[in-house]
Amino acid sequence: MMIVVSNSLAIPEDEIEISAIRAQGSGGQNVNKVSTAIHLRFDIKASSLPDYCKEKLLALQDQRISKDGVVVIKAQGFRTQEKNREDAIARLIELVRKATVVKKARRPTKATRASQKRRVDTKTHRGKIKALRGKPVD
Repeated sequence: MMIVVSNSLAIPEDEIEISAIRAQGSGGQNVNKVSTAIHLRFDIKASSLPDYCKEKLLALQDQRISKDGVVVIKAQGFRTQEKNREDAIARLIELVRKATVVKKARRPTKATRASQKRRVDTKTHRGKIKALRGKPVD
């Protein structure tokens, strides 16, 4: 089965390693008995993602990506294993989407002559107002 990231991008489920671990924190008696937290591992270098996508993912400054190029996500926000599994996969998809977004190139623009004139006029106007605040000169 495939996890769909976008129209042109999908990750096969066999490339994702999911293991259930015991969650930390509160949860009463349940927390000591049931492994509800999910530990997701995804090896970027060994994945079937396109090369440009791999490069962008590895270039991300994200604490979830190790030096070896493995994404490690721990999901323990929910009480059930299924919801934590969905949450971990959703966070992986969001990470891959964030890396594949192509930023729009900025076209350098110049301020119009009218806007420059308005700016200078408001500056001189403010300066005159401030000059009137001083003590009167005889």
